[in-house]
Amino acid sequence: MPGNDDEVTSLSAIGGSAQNGAVAFATTHWSVVLTAQGRSPGADEALEKLCRTYWWPLYGFVRRSGYKPEEAQDLTQGFFALILERRDLDVVRREKGRLRSYLLVSLKNFLAKARRYDMAVKREGRSLVPLDELLARERADLEPADTLSADKIYERRWALTLLEHVLGRLEGEYRTAGNASLFEQLKELLADEPGHLSQAEIARGLGMTENAVKQAFHRLRQRYRLLLRDEIAQTVAVPGDVEDELRHFISVLQT
Repeated sequence: MPGNDDEVTSLSAIGGSAQNGAVAFATTHWSVVLTAQGRSPGADEALEKLCRTYWWPLYGFVRRSGYKPEEAQDLTQGFFALILERRDLDVVRREKGRLRSYLLVSLKNFLAKARRYDMAVKREGRSLVPLDELLARERADLEPADTLSADKIYERRWALTLLEHVLGRLEGEYRTAGNASLFEQLKELLADEPGHLSQAEIARGLGMTENAVKQAFHRLRQRYRLLLRDEIAQTVAVPGDVEDELRHFISVLQT
């Protein structure tokens, strides 16, 4: 995004723990939504991946709405069970919508009607994310949840999940190339957190020249930005929405 490259790079620090600039949109994961309309092993895998990606943000919304952990897990599981059963994501395609907005609106409607459902079915179904995993992540979560609305928690976790995916993809690429140590060092520069090693210190530690480290970091930043844009593109229905969604992503992490 013009004028925001450095801003996007520095925002990686919030994620903690992205092949050219014009995304080949037809091959992005929006095809996950279209594939999920059918009944096939590929469609099942695609839809389950979508559910896993959005589980933590939606679970956070339900928790912040006043439900206890087990209740929130049941409700979130029930919501995704309904999606897996109905496969009614075609409305997103027709409206050229964004998964982020569509799923939150759908969840709110589901919660409004939740009392009409037998919530026991959630315990009988296959849970995509075990409760103990959710609780462990919740305990480690340092978000100021008491100051955030349910909508804000959902938006923040959506953005952090995207960042996790980007950094995970980037790390995987470096590990495959045998550059895991280099990635671990350069990641600290990418996060731009106080106290990180300088490029000169990294060079000495890895037995590289400072110029080589500078060039390596430049390549990492470029790849990071491309993967981030690609990850954003996977959540919208049409190419024209990528820039707006990327701006929204940045604004969420800035608040």
